[in-house]
Amino acid sequence: MSRVLKIATRKSALALWQANHVKSLLEQGRTDIEVRLVPIVTQGDRILDKPLAKIGGKGLFLKELEMALLSGEADLAVHSMKDVPAGATDGLALDVVLPRANPFDALVCKDANSLAAMPAGNLVGTSSLRRQCQLKAQRPDLRVADLRGNVDTRLRKLDEGQYDAIILACAGLERLGMADRITQQLDPPGFLPASTQGIICLQCRSGDLVVWSQISYLNDESTSIQARVERTVAFELDGSCQLPLAVYAHLPNPKSGDLMVEAMVGYPDGSSIVRCSQSGNSHQPEILGRKLAQQLLNSGAREIIDSLQ
Repeated sequence: MSRVLKIATRKSALALWQANHVKSLLEQGRTDIEVRLVPIVTQGDRILDKPLAKIGGKGLFLKELEMALLSGEADLAVHSMKDVPAGATDGLALDVVLPRANPFDALVCKDANSLAAMPAGNLVGTSSLRRQCQLKAQRPDLRVADLRGNVDTRLRKLDEGQYDAIILACAGLERLGMADRITQQLDPPGFLPASTQGIICLQCRSGDLVVWSQISYLNDESTSIQARVERTVAFELDGSCQLPLAVYAHLPNPKSGDLMVEAMVGYPDGSSIVRCSQSGNSHQPEILGRKLAQQLLNSGAREIIDSLQ
């Protein structure tokens, strides 16, 4: 008799895609379990008329899912890792990540064919201070307005003419079969992604060895290394929706053990940005993350953080 494994997930199209993707992987790899989804509406899904930075941050998308895990209503939760605060939740483990998808941001325009081609005064929709900061640093002549909602809602508002362009994650558009909507991929060094953008993570109860044994084989080691260093930087800087913070790590040659990581902290209006990078050994990602965070603080990020708080 197969054991039932219950996955808590948000109800958005992207969240359901991610949960069903994990469900499919588990069913392909394990014949001894039956996987069921437990759709849950989170506070972040209910409050759509205010910027995340003003109502508590990205953790609003997790609380109800984590409560379902802790109460036993679900055995597993599937998250976009960039929505998971860098600090651990007591009683829960976050140790399994899938191979990273496209980590970069996408500019989706109504008429222009690139960021450089957008006319001065055009209105860009994004609720991310990180995206706003880097956008204004490159194009201070553009206007920015908050934009909340799922991917379909944001694209609809663009198509209706409420915005001239919006910025979304490439990974989300690609997973939903909407890669053709990407006008321009916004690449480093001008645009760095959010910490762990493009990474799907699996969360379960700490010490639940039964569930751990069923999911651990899905963990991708290279992605885990990137996630660990990026989340360390975010944790050391108290990264949240209130702080324009970008972190991106990559392994130029995974066999060599080299790890490169770059980050930026800035003011929301892009008037001042601190950028730093570090390279080191992939066997010690947390050490490298703490080193980069300290370099940022010493280079002016501390003043930016203090002023925003």
